[in-house]
Amino acid sequence: MVASDKQTRIIKRGWQIFWHLLFWLGIISLFLSLAHSNTKLSNTELMILFLLYPAINISLFYINFLIYIPRFLDKKRYWAYALFIIVTIILYGLGKYGVGLLFRQYVLVRQHGEVITFPSYFLSTIFTSLIFIFLSTVLKFTTDWFLNERIQHDLENQRLSAELAFLKSQINPHFLFNSLNSIYSLAYQRSETTPEAILKLSEIMRYMLYECNDNKVDLSKELQYLHNYIDLQKIRFGNKAFIDFKVMGEVTNQQIVPLLLIAFIENAFKHGVASDVTSPIKLLINVEESKLHFYIQNKKHTHNRDTIGGIGLNNVQRRLNLLYPYKHTLNIRDEVDTYTCELSIVL
Repeated sequence: MVASDKQTRIIKRGWQIFWHLLFWLGIISLFLSLAHSNTKLSNTELMILFLLYPAINISLFYINFLIYIPRFLDKKRYWAYALFIIVTIILYGLGKYGVGLLFRQYVLVRQHGEVITFPSYFLSTIFTSLIFIFLSTVLKFTTDWFLNERIQHDLENQRLSAELAFLKSQINPHFLFNSLNSIYSLAYQRSETTPEAILKLSEIMRYMLYECNDNKVDLSKELQYLHNYIDLQKIRFGNKAFIDFKVMGEVTNQQIVPLLLIAFIENAFKHGVASDVTSPIKLLINVEESKLHFYIQNKKHTHNRDTIGGIGLNNVQRRLNLLYPYKHTLNIRDEVDTYTCELSIVL
């Protein structure tokens, strides 16, 4: 793993060097071609003006980019940065003038014979140096900004992943607690349906443990999971749980975040009235290509003192906000006699 990360960094650094070289070669080649076609400069003059001096200026660019900014400016040592920049510009100006003296006839002598004085030439080198320092500073801050944005984005993704993993981990114990309570009740009553209930719970747990590890699962599997849960509740109520469950539309290859809808159904069975044949729990799932519409309504208990179980809906609302931002609408109506949830998701 460490070797792989090191190799990745080497490759990325190699690509960075390549693109920098390609950029400067392109700039120099462009100026050489323009100068060669529009002026009467000799090849020696072209080499000095468009290869030697650009190399000096490019070295200043990278001294600021790789040394001065990381060591001084990034660490908020502004006075040290300013001092090094001033000294470097002066030294580079003197160095450029020294090169000019070596190639005096090409650099310091104009076409009509006038010689460029030291002050005039030195001021021009300061202006050129400042341009390259400015460009390197802009590039450094731009690349650092993009790097920081990417790091922040990665950290946010890691935080969201950790939060989603925590929210998902809450589902299993919550569901298992309710289901075991139901089976315990059946066993206490010595019901013949206890083995069937255990089998249903086994199928449900198998799905939750082995098929819900991906970010999304087939919608058909999630619907089968809901069917198994409802069957388990019917066994718990001794086939006196009345629910009008319909699935409309064509279920093909759609996918959905697992364990997202179960909280609404759990809430209806736990806090609602499921044993009234005249007011069954109404559950409708309508699938329209890449959209899913979920509707559930249950009659409320007259005196529902159970205040436990708020984890479920709070959990699913948080997961919806994280996993389907701007792709879902959730409406909850808590009325006097009924409790209704309507959810629409763009899958």
